[in-house]
Amino acid sequence: MDNMGGHPIEGLMKTAMESIKQMIDVNTVVGDAVETKNGTLIIPISQVSCGFAAGGGEYETNGLGPGEGYLPFGGGSGAGVSVRPIGFLIVNPDDVRLLTVKGNQLAERVVDITPQILDKIDCMINRAGKESDSL
Repeated sequence: MDNMGGHPIEGLMKTAMESIKQMIDVNTVVGDAVETKNGTLIIPISQVSCGFAAGGGEYETNGLGPGEGYLPFGGGSGAGVSVRPIGFLIVNPDDVRLLTVKGNQLAERVVDITPQILDKIDCMINRAGKESDSL
């Protein structure tokens, strides 16, 4: 054990985690908004994945070390980060839409306009009902 407070693997893990923390912040997932001339906000959205591994071992020295309880240590740590854009959040004064980078754009558009289509069908039915009542 290290007399300076803690096992050497703790230092490896702490260093790796601090590096990951510096690389990834909230602006990595939700990017900075861009405002267009007409007041629309475009906000990039990304998927962030990260992995971390650390390991090590202490080795017997058969009494050759410079003190009682001395065990040489060998270890390592590593981390990986993946950032993948998934879409853009489009914010207009009257609606909000998610425009995905990958996927079926036609199906998404149909889902977006479904409420408008249902409103028009409802108006047509109401108008037809009023015309039949007046006959």
